[in-house]
Amino acid sequence: MTFPRNWYGEPTGARHRDEGWWTCYSAAPMKLPARNCFDRLLLALAGAALVTLVVFTDPAAALAATPIDEIVAVVDEDVVMKSELDGQMQRVLSQMRQQGAAPPPRSVFEKQVLERLILQKIQLQIAQRSGIKVDDESLNMAINKIASENGLSLRQFRQIIEEDGYSFSRFREDIRNEIAISRLRQREVENRIVVTDREIDTQLANLQQSGDMEQEYHIMHILVATPERADEAAREATRVQAEELRKTLLDGADFTDVARRHSDGQQAGEGGDLGWRKASQLPTMFTDVVATMNEGDVSTLIASPSGFHIIKLDGVRSSEQHVVDQTKVQHILIKPNELVSGKDARIRLEQLKLRIEGGDSFGDLARSHSDDRGSAVSGGDLGWVSPGDLVPEFEDVMNQLAPGDISEPFESRFGWHIVRVVDRRRKDDTEEVRRARARDVIRQRKIEEEYEAWLRKLRDEAYVEYRLPE
Repeated sequence: MTFPRNWYGEPTGARHRDEGWWTCYSAAPMKLPARNCFDRLLLALAGAALVTLVVFTDPAAALAATPIDEIVAVVDEDVVMKSELDGQMQRVLSQMRQQGAAPPPRSVFEKQVLERLILQKIQLQIAQRSGIKVDDESLNMAINKIASENGLSLRQFRQIIEEDGYSFSRFREDIRNEIAISRLRQREVENRIVVTDREIDTQLANLQQSGDMEQEYHIMHILVATPERADEAAREATRVQAEELRKTLLDGADFTDVARRHSDGQQAGEGGDLGWRKASQLPTMFTDVVATMNEGDVSTLIASPSGFHIIKLDGVRSSEQHVVDQTKVQHILIKPNELVSGKDARIRLEQLKLRIEGGDSFGDLARSHSDDRGSAVSGGDLGWVSPGDLVPEFEDVMNQLAPGDISEPFESRFGWHIVRVVDRRRKDDTEEVRRARARDVIRQRKIEEEYEAWLRKLRDEAYVEYRLPE
């Protein structure tokens, strides 16, 4: 079971154990939870008491049995502990082993993981200051959803996590942090994104002109980042380093292995794999380059403010036309309340159905009796609906009816219904789907670009002190 990732390599759904429990509920990479000062105080006091007790009885045993944790980075008002970094690295390494991937050198790998932890700490502190909290009810719903999507009960899910050496209590806090970061990202970035019809028209026109309307590309990516506030000499040194990597690739080196060992991109741990994307989903600086490449080609260096990029076109494929079976349907809804029980609602609908079968107009009765005021004014007409537009319990009944048939009363999460199928048709809604997808990819591209800029701003403004031994 696999789940899509965004431009930063963040998973957008839970992953099956065969791919390792680098699992996430939201659209962000799982990271270790931040500990507040009170938690640290309790841990410190508990640790001190344990050490005191053991030293009193056996000083040598205390030194041998009690590992000493240390701070590897100070991040504003929080810290990253070595135990956090080691635990994070262990989980990533476990995932890479299950995927048959070779890890990069420890010094490179350690810095990559630490940088992700630092970004997480910064975001969690902002979320806390902003009053973003994830209550236990929301957390439990999220975990149950992850288990359900993997076809597991909560007990089975917990057992598998613990068999993989991952504390379930730690897993809960990781998911809590992921939800908090997701809510912060939604508020600070996603809710501010606007996509206009003109942007959609332009996007579709560009794709049509380039012949890429139906093309999808499998892209691999390496970023050699320039140091912060780099001068010309430092930038030139970075360019030379990137050019050497490119020559290595042209000489036959495995792109995935080089990306894992040398890329500074967010997808380095996945071998630089960006997955399948339409041209409209690619960063603007890649679009023109990809259009000139053949399958298997490695690009020239692509310069950006972040550094120098190398991409490989790993595959090309075509999308398919979108044809959907639609149903034109009417309904009457009766909602149970303090005065109307579910039984009463069903009996009223049975009586209405008898009147319709006796010659009364479905539309007139819907106008006067339906509790769905949105459709009642149009005689209960829901228009042409496509699969997935309505709740499953409604669609299941509707799909069993022939045009002209009226259902028996049935219950959904909204109340009790009777349904009349007016007509059915097959519709080519490729254009509508294209526009919807164009809107989604433009929005996603804007979100990713804004998120990257926002993270860079947070990182530049944060106080970070490294304490990793050289």
